[in-house]
Amino acid sequence: MRALASDGGYRREKGQYLCDGIKTLKEALAFGAEVCLVLWKEQAREVEGLSCREQYILPAELFDYASTMKNSPGPLFAVAIPQRQKDEPLENAVILENVQDPGNVGTVIRTANAFGIGAVLLVGACADLYNPKTVRSTMGAIFRQRVEQLEMGELKALLRKNGLPLYGAALSDQARDVRETALRRAAVAIGSEGQGLSREFLAQCDGQIIIPMQPDSESLNAAVAASVLMWEMSK
Repeated sequence: MRALASDGGYRREKGQYLCDGIKTLKEALAFGAEVCLVLWKEQAREVEGLSCREQYILPAELFDYASTMKNSPGPLFAVAIPQRQKDEPLENAVILENVQDPGNVGTVIRTANAFGIGAVLLVGACADLYNPKTVRSTMGAIFRQRVEQLEMGELKALLRKNGLPLYGAALSDQARDVRETALRRAAVAIGSEGQGLSREFLAQCDGQIIIPMQPDSESLNAAVAASVLMWEMSK
């Protein structure tokens, strides 16, 4: 369980990732996630729909050693990484390129689910989708929201297949005010916290958009910028 928390290669090898908490466990079961193993802290609880055959009750000290959270009440559980259905039709999408903060990636997934965005697509060196911090930041949306990790060529093919134009959020003279751009059926990309979208990615875009702000203000946090853009997409 500690390896699932800390080692992305081990997660991929096992085909599992780590989750924590009774609310998250109930969400996982409600949305059809496959729970593979459960660790309980000092005593088990009855949870409707939980049929996992591997469940263990641990003394508090051992549970705390296994958990990534300080003083977690538990349970700690492993979930099977699902097979993604990449041929499903796509109405719109938000794309993250090189967004390395797990909290930002998880927050974008949570917000995309709230606004009914078709998919969150990860390109480049984004934070691991199944990092415990990413999973925790989704607040259960990871079980409901379509998320895919793609190479640039795969991304272009997916958007072309679904007839979606690609817009990149950028601080440039070429960028149009987001309020003047139709985004209902489109893919919108946000870049890394420090660098924004790469030059190579912007070269692949059909257009650039910008969120209007006061001239002396700093650029928005990646998750905040994505939230504003997804609000525009959902209108």
